[in-house]
Amino acid sequence: MSWVVLAALAGALVFALLVTLQRRADLGRMSQTVIRRDEAVKQGAAEAELQHPVVDLSRCLGCATCVAACPEDGVLDLVHGQAAVVRGARCIGAGACERECPVDAITVTLGDTSERDDVPALTQGLEAVGAPGLWLAGEVTAHALIRTAVEHGARVAAAVAERLGDDGPRTDDAYDLCIVGAGPAGLSASLEAKRLGLTFVTIDQAEEIGGTVARYPRAKLVTTQPIELPLYGRLRRTSYEKEELVELWNEVAREQELPVHGGLVFQGVDRDGEHLVVDTSGGPIRARHVCLALGRRGAPRKLGVPGEELGKVSYALLDARSYAGRRALVVGGGDSAVEAALALGEQAGAEVTLSYRREAFFRIKALNERRLDEAVRAGRVRLALGTEVTAIEPDAVRLRSAAGAEIRVANDAVFALIGGIAPTEVLRASGVSFDPGLRDTGPLAEEAGTGLVKALAWALALTICVLAFAAWNLDYYGLSRAERPAHEKHDLLRPGKGLGLWLGIASIGLVAANLLYLVRRSPRVVARLAGLPIGSLKGWMTSHVATGVLAFLLALLHAAMAPRNTVGSHALWALLALLVTGAIGRYFYAWLPRAANGEELDLDGVKRRLDALAGDWDREHRAFGAEAQARVLERVRTRQWGTGFFGRVVGLVRGDEERKELVVELRASGAAQGLSPDQVAGVVALAEQAWRSASRAAHLEDARALLGTWRYLHRWIAALMVALAVLHIGHVLFYGGLFSGSSDDLRQLTRAAEVTR
Repeated sequence: MSWVVLAALAGALVFALLVTLQRRADLGRMSQTVIRRDEAVKQGAAEAELQHPVVDLSRCLGCATCVAACPEDGVLDLVHGQAAVVRGARCIGAGACERECPVDAITVTLGDTSERDDVPALTQGLEAVGAPGLWLAGEVTAHALIRTAVEHGARVAAAVAERLGDDGPRTDDAYDLCIVGAGPAGLSASLEAKRLGLTFVTIDQAEEIGGTVARYPRAKLVTTQPIELPLYGRLRRTSYEKEELVELWNEVAREQELPVHGGLVFQGVDRDGEHLVVDTSGGPIRARHVCLALGRRGAPRKLGVPGEELGKVSYALLDARSYAGRRALVVGGGDSAVEAALALGEQAGAEVTLSYRREAFFRIKALNERRLDEAVRAGRVRLALGTEVTAIEPDAVRLRSAAGAEIRVANDAVFALIGGIAPTEVLRASGVSFDPGLRDTGPLAEEAGTGLVKALAWALALTICVLAFAAWNLDYYGLSRAERPAHEKHDLLRPGKGLGLWLGIASIGLVAANLLYLVRRSPRVVARLAGLPIGSLKGWMTSHVATGVLAFLLALLHAAMAPRNTVGSHALWALLALLVTGAIGRYFYAWLPRAANGEELDLDGVKRRLDALAGDWDREHRAFGAEAQARVLERVRTRQWGTGFFGRVVGLVRGDEERKELVVELRASGAAQGLSPDQVAGVVALAEQAWRSASRAAHLEDARALLGTWRYLHRWIAALMVALAVLHIGHVLFYGGLFSGSSDDLRQLTRAAEVTR
């Protein structure tokens, strides 16, 4: 007995140690995530310029599927068991998080564009508001990604075909559709227009197909995401080098004999009665509808400094190999500038300097950030952060630092990669409005609720169907077990034969299908099946719930509405317990994390108000604001992340004392520095609010951690249910084969066994 007790104690201590270490690691990871989010807020990188993910905390389960699905590192992470936007500026609008979320808890939408004058006003169908027949597609709509551009182009061509179908036969020589731009959106629109039998023409100012992609640097990796190209089908891969993708597009255009005309510069769109007239450098083109797939870059943005007219200044890098052994300066802080600097730095003998006006890069992709760090450590690229170009000379470039110091850098080539000027003027002249009040942005992303009502409605509907079936056969189900064998429906409805048997088989099949959801959630399995149509996790989650409920109801009918003290009935009750624990767990994993993150959001607001409050004071008192903020946030950080579970239990008792100590310290420090009582009171009020929010968030996080065992309970009940179901099937197969006679034979065997006993 002593050995058993000793072994049990050792096992319990090991388990407690592992749980404590895991808990400490989780808190440390969450703390670092919150710190990164605070840094992103200070840098202005917390939200994207255009497309931005929005998390519905009322639905988020904390499964981390969105974090794993996001192609960019650092955009999303988990805080208090729910997804949170950490560095939204890195969002490229891929929408993988939205597609993969099993509970519709995340939406990729346009950010706040109410103050922007470079986003066109379009209907949900991509038609320019107030300009019928004029459509926009691709990057010019403020949506990035090649996949999105392809979808836009196909949608526009389909919408034009549908509208022309209502107009009757065409009797003049005007095109049904004129497509401006031969990038991914224009190419997709051309292919779909041909598929639908439209008369169309496609023009581009470049001689080759590809648009902006064709102007990427040599061998640049282009991520396309899974896309479907009209008349071609699904692209075989999800990533291509620039040359490969452009060659594929040109091959498709040649095979389909698309009427693409290069070297024509778009100059605007006019109206001539019912027709639109596209003005080009090669003459006008008449069409009933026009699709503008121009992109957003337009003309390159200039530095506006002396010497910019020199021949060594470029606004794009097409082939870095020709700059081997040369001294190059790259100006810019986006991915294009970083990628150009990296490509130049790989050339033999090249000396590369990357100048950026800010002190840090905050909108570049995580992969580019890592590659840049490696290049800087290896000496291939030198950073000149916080600098601006003031003049360009034949053999040098002059920079000015944020402190005002002048820096002269020897130089042979300058690449100004600071973005482009969107073609808004030519679009306005063509009838496209940029009025924020006219934009149809679709429904705002807002909390949609847990979906509990819908789930309960489906469960109720299925249950009513089962009740109706049982009521229809009440003449059988209403009998006692002893009376049922004599009923005419016994061979149909009893568990071992007829419909009753098939209901049990169907229930087992549904259980097996239900368990496949766990396999689908595994990142390793998904990676291995990446090329197969395995569907979205959202569909699998829905089927997980539906198959679970339906499996129980069918198993109940299989038991002839009268479960007994058998292995099969025990499996039935385990299945019911599984449904109950899953429903309760769903509530726990929605409400508790949501409440904790709500406190985090409140704490973020307090931090911003502390910043604003100190910023409004004069310089001599501003030091107290910084000191008070640092003192408050340090105490909050310790309170929230720096103590363990037992430390916070103690904090529940003496938390008010600690708050009072902080208030006394702040009042004394403020008075010593000559602040007025009102100023000190403002800081104290914010400090107390921060303290309360941090305390509530910490205690809710502790409750979430404790209730995390519920998920394991749900899983162990599932394992028990499967084991019981397997035993039940084995028992039926063995004894069913041994006693496979008719009902009369079975009854005779039973009586013979009773006589023998």
